[in-house]
Amino acid sequence: MELSGKIIQVLPEVGGNSRNGNAWRKQEYILETGGNYPKKVCLSIWGDKIDQFSLQVGEQVTLGVDVESREYNGRWYTDVKAYKVDRTGNGAPSTPSANEMPEVSSFHSDSDEDTLPF
Repeated sequence: MELSGKIIQVLPEVGGNSRNGNAWRKQEYILETGGNYPKKVCLSIWGDKIDQFSLQVGEQVTLGVDVESREYNGRWYTDVKAYKVDRTGNGAPSTPSANEMPEVSSFHSDSDEDTLPF
């Protein structure tokens, strides 16, 4: 599943040790979706992906997310975990679309040197 929107808040990182003694880290972010009726979604990123993605407030992103719910003591809790980030704005490099041709001044070189590898 994908979610697109703007990161509006970065919550403090939390961490600890599991029952097995393994260290864990989690950081939560608030994403505001676009459209006529924007929604706010709290999502989490776990482990080394926190540093890898390094999301900042104000970034426009499209996230690949997994949504999972579980029951505990008769109540249901839902987690939205991001596993992929695609930056869609604010300094993201633009790539030409498949229909755009690059500008080329000439296919002919005035040089006598043959640059072909064969």
